[in-house]
Amino acid sequence: MAAAGVSLGATVLCLLAWAGLAAADRVYIHPFHLLVYSKSSCEQLEKSSAETPKALTFTPVPIQAKTSPVDEEALREQLALATEKLQEDDRMRAAKVGMMLNFLGFHMYRMLSESCSTASGTVLSPTTLFGTLASLYLGALDPTASRLQAFLGVPGEDQGCTSRLDGHKVLSALHTIQGLLVAQGGAGGQSTLLLSTVLGLFTAPGLRLKQPFVRGLAPFAPVTLPRSLDLSTDPDLAAEKINRFMQAVTGWKMDRPMSGVSPDSTLLFNTYVHFQGKLKGFSLLPGLQDFWVDNATSVSVPMISGTGTFQHWSDAQNNLSLTRVPLSKNACLLLVQPHGASDLQQVEALTFQHNFLTWLKNLSPR
Repeated sequence: MAAAGVSLGATVLCLLAWAGLAAADRVYIHPFHLLVYSKSSCEQLEKSSAETPKALTFTPVPIQAKTSPVDEEALREQLALATEKLQEDDRMRAAKVGMMLNFLGFHMYRMLSESCSTASGTVLSPTTLFGTLASLYLGALDPTASRLQAFLGVPGEDQGCTSRLDGHKVLSALHTIQGLLVAQGGAGGQSTLLLSTVLGLFTAPGLRLKQPFVRGLAPFAPVTLPRSLDLSTDPDLAAEKINRFMQAVTGWKMDRPMSGVSPDSTLLFNTYVHFQGKLKGFSLLPGLQDFWVDNATSVSVPMISGTGTFQHWSDAQNNLSLTRVPLSKNACLLLVQPHGASDLQQVEALTFQHNFLTWLKNLSPR
């Protein structure tokens, strides 16, 4: 994966995937009704908990066990196939989860930008962040589960079952979002997107994992790799083994490999994501280019160059310009550029408060 550098304290490059998730007008219903347990589901859960024996568990195989390499094209086809027969409820869930993960992503970005004072090379993926937290919620018990639910953006109105977030529905909605992102707009589409999510569950020897929990992660990460290794004797060596294992399985270049592991760790939940796009009419510039994050600071990053007619809007009132670069049938890259370097922080603050859909309505060809 190519390196990318941005300053968390100065600017952000946002990749926004807007899917066609419109739904017909209907009588008002609680906004999270599609993501929480229904009454019938709660009754079934109560019945199952009384009748079903203790969940089956297993011990992950050692990290040195032979593992098949990840087939990214097969993962892309699997994601795209899942979007061919979407129902209205599926699209509404995806729209709601998309709103939640964008809000969480902006919240986390603001926290990171306030804590970082120097230019760094951190790239924040709201989808991966949200999916990781939702996966942890799937296996959590109270009070941790309630706190994670609130952090994800779904307040629990009471302690009843019907106010609890259904983690399986959330991860399924994430699967839909990822599928809409990579789905082609028919033959001869203008671009090809690849999105692969691989989950590494690294445990201390002898630790057992619940089978239903690991199986439930499949919508978020179709490739989940539970592996065991010694995490405590030599934490640096453990991190090195994990990095070598993931590079061998995925073939990805890890620009920021994992460093030392806490010697007290018994479980590491690592999410790896690879996003790659090929855009017609664009080409990669040779070498690294300077990206200026303010008047005095620049970072060296890969850049692409392209020409064509794009949807554009210049907002004189807020001192910014918007350019929409289509990526696929359901996704676009929305570039937000301040008119002056001194306007950067003002524009950045505005993006956290604004509804991007209203901005998109103002775009016109240019």
